Amino acid sequence: MDLKITCIPGDGIGPEIVAETKKVLERVAEIYGHKLHFEDILMGGASIDVHGVPLTEEAVEKAKAADAVLMGSIGGDTTTSPWYQLPPDRRPEAGLLALRKALNLFANLRPAVLYDELAGACPLKEEISKAGFDMLIMRELTGGLYFGERKTVEENGVRKAIDTLTYDENEIRRIAVKGFDIAGKRRGKVTSVDKANVLDSSRLWRKVVEEVAKEYPHVTLEHMLVDNCAMQLVKDPAQFDVILTENMFGDILSDEASMVTGSIGMLASASLNDSKFGLYEPSHGSAPDIAGKDVANPIATVLSAAMMLRYSFDLDREADAVEAAVKQVLKEGYRTRDIMSEGCTQVGCSEMGSLLADRIV
Repeated sequence: MDLKITCIPGDGIGPEIVAETKKVLERVAEIYGHKLHFEDILMGGASIDVHGVPLTEEAVEKAKAADAVLMGSIGGDTTTSPWYQLPPDRRPEAGLLALRKALNLFANLRPAVLYDELAGACPLKEEISKAGFDMLIMRELTGGLYFGERKTVEENGVRKAIDTLTYDENEIRRIAVKGFDIAGKRRGKVTSVDKANVLDSSRLWRKVVEEVAKEYPHVTLEHMLVDNCAMQLVKDPAQFDVILTENMFGDILSDEASMVTGSIGMLASASLNDSKFGLYEPSHGSAPDIAGKDVANPIATVLSAAMMLRYSFDLDREADAVEAAVKQVLKEGYRTRDIMSEGCTQVGCSEMGSLLADRIV
């Protein structure tokens, strides 16, 4: 099978973790008889430095021409980088928002799994972490507060900022369908998270989700207010299967869930449209403080590539092989700095990539 993948190395540690993920994918292609076609494009700060904008139309067209997009990370230090002296629509993150919109990537999937080998890194009490957890946060990605009308004005000498949160029923329905479809292939439970006691948008969200739920009698639906969900994630994470929620809530909750696992460096992410096309990226940021030091953890990006094999190419066997390689390397005691614990062997980003590639079978 020919796999045409557009890569966005991005900023900070992005080029390092993408390079190691390519190494793993090349091993997969070698063993399972596929042909890889990689093409790199610039986005974020790297694009600003070259083109003056965080994303060019040419880059968008190259992304559209691929079967999937693999991304490292974008952005830099918001306090020192000159990128953040630019207007908001010219900053690195604006490129990612524009790409999501251009590719119609409305469904963001962020799994949060506590590996047995990393249970000691979980910040929760052992009485909670020993139950383990395996959840997936399904976040709506192209609507809500992040894409609503916004402006800053001055009224009677007082500055006022306005951000608009808008959802229509079609936007809610399509993400709900994705959530219920995936829950049906997992443990059959959807927790829909909203703020229906305050927000009109959340009340509509709840109504539409309930309508979709009628089409999935084999999936259990529960509603949970976002503040309660934030507490439950640290009190009893094992209760969750698929968490379905809107854009801003999903952004916050998925970051919280990632840290409950012990390291954000372990968390993969997929953003899908109505077809098999998707953008795959780690949940963590660009970590400019460790960029170029060969200490970054590439596992989240490698696991994102496993999601790419599964969702965009329907290569479940190959995806299983990548995930098994991750588990095997952890079982053997190899760790990058962020997940290092006593008795384990610390390795750098490049060596971790090589270890993972070597264990693809």
